[in-house]
Amino acid sequence: MDQKIIALYDEFTHGGMDRREFMSRLALLAGGATAAATIAPLLENDYATAAPLAAEGAAAAGDRITYPGASGEMRAYSAKPEGQGPFPAVIVIHENRGLNPHIEDVARRAAAAGFWAIAVDALSPVGGTPPDADAAREAIGKLDAAATKGDFVAAVEFARKNEQSTGKVGCVGFCWGGAMANTLAVNCPDLAAAVAFYGRQPAAADVPKIKAAVQLHYAGLDERINAGIADYESALKAAGVRYELHMYDGVNHAFHNDTSKERYNEEAAKLAWKRTIEFFDKYLKPGA
Repeated sequence: MDQKIIALYDEFTHGGMDRREFMSRLALLAGGATAAATIAPLLENDYATAAPLAAEGAAAAGDRITYPGASGEMRAYSAKPEGQGPFPAVIVIHENRGLNPHIEDVARRAAAAGFWAIAVDALSPVGGTPPDADAAREAIGKLDAAATKGDFVAAVEFARKNEQSTGKVGCVGFCWGGAMANTLAVNCPDLAAAVAFYGRQPAAADVPKIKAAVQLHYAGLDERINAGIADYESALKAAGVRYELHMYDGVNHAFHNDTSKERYNEEAAKLAWKRTIEFFDKYLKPGA
C-alpha cells in the first residue's frame, strides 16, 4: 500500500482528524470514494482475528478485576500463567483505542511466558472502552493526563504489593501505551522494567529519574515518533540508565498489532516480542 496512505491513517489516528476528513483525503489519494471505502478497512484493526482463547501456558482466558486508581475504581483484564503463584507482574498498556481484544490477547501471551499480566483500561473513569474505535480515540484524547498517569502508577503499586505477585513489576505499552510505559519509567522508582513499542519519549530532563531497565522498539518508517529518539537515547546514556534500543527497518508504526492487516509485520513483531520476553525474564524473574 502507498506509504502516503499509511501516513494519512497515522495522522487520522493521532492528530485529531475526524473520520469525514480522513475519508475525503483518502479518496483523493486512492482515486475515488469507492477505492477509499475498500482501503479503509484494511488499515483499521479487525479484532475478530485476536485469539479468543487462552494462549498455551496461560491458566485461563482471563478475568476482569478492579483496583483503586487516582481516578477511582479502575478496570483491568488479568491473565495468569498455569500453576501456583506468586508471579512477576507485567502491566500491559493499550494503544489509543482503549482496552480491546488485541490487548487482551497480548496479556495472554505475557501470561503464557510466565507473568501475571494486568491490562488496564485507561477509559475506566468514563465507563470503560467503547466498542467503536473512533469513540475510544476521542475519549482517550479527553482524559486528564495527570489523573491517567496516577491510574497507571497505582496499577504498578497494586501489582507490586499484591500477594499474587513476587513484587517484581514491569510494563509494556504500545503507541499511546508506549508513551505511558516511558512515563511510568520516569514516575515509578519501584518499576523494574519498562518496554515501549513506538511510544513518545519523555522529556530529556526527566530521564535521570528512571530506575527501571528500559527496552525501546521503533518502526523504521515511523517518522513522527522517531524524531524524538536521538534526544532520548542521549539522555539515557548520560543518566546511566540500562537500556536497549531496537529499530525495525522498513516497517510501520503499530507493526506489532496483528489485527491491523496493512501495518502488521510478522517478522518484526515476532522478533520484538521475543526480545520483550527475554528482557522481562532478565529483569523480573528470580535472580534478577
